[in-house]
Amino acid sequence: MTRKLLMASLIVVQGWILASAQSATAPDVVYSEAQAKRGETVYTKDCASCHGADMAGDGQTPSLTGKDFNLQWSGMPLSDLFDRIHATMPADNPGRLTPAEVADVIAFILNKAGLPAGPTELPADVAALKQMKYAAPKP
Repeated sequence: MTRKLLMASLIVVQGWILASAQSATAPDVVYSEAQAKRGETVYTKDCASCHGADMAGDGQTPSLTGKDFNLQWSGMPLSDLFDRIHATMPADNPGRLTPAEVADVIAFILNKAGLPAGPTELPADVAALKQMKYAAPKP
């Protein structure tokens, strides 16, 4: 009986560890309101001239919100979005944004997508962002 109880306990613990180790999705992704506000400032200064004040893009530049953005990025690790922004933006001076500014802009994008803010800021660390996936909000 003791052996069966021990085995059952180990199975439960292993299941809990596996569930805890799974990557976070957008509803679990945490960014703060203050971080999104900083991201809005960076976006307005460095991104809006191409992507538009409404983030809709213009045909030449992609939308950073809505159906098209969600189709492209849903299920993707936030590290991919981080890397894309950090390496290629702003278009007139790629790579100029600091990692913290890129994380702030992503927080602003998540905020505009309607994902809830929390007390913790989105990290500016690619390894941590690999564990977080963008899940498009449900309509």
